[in-house]
Amino acid sequence: MLQTILIVLLVLWVLGLVTSYSMGGFIHILLVAAVVLLVLQIIQGRRS
Repeated sequence: MLQTILIVLLVLWVLGLVTSYSMGGFIHILLVAAVVLLVLQIIQGRRS
């Protein structure tokens, strides 16, 4: 589940960069959210 959300957020962020269409800080918020989800996934993977 987290992996799917991470991939979707990263794809949206890359599309925002490639198309040069920026909605202000929204694209950067997506990037930060994707990184946070990645870190959570790594932490949860080590705990299990």
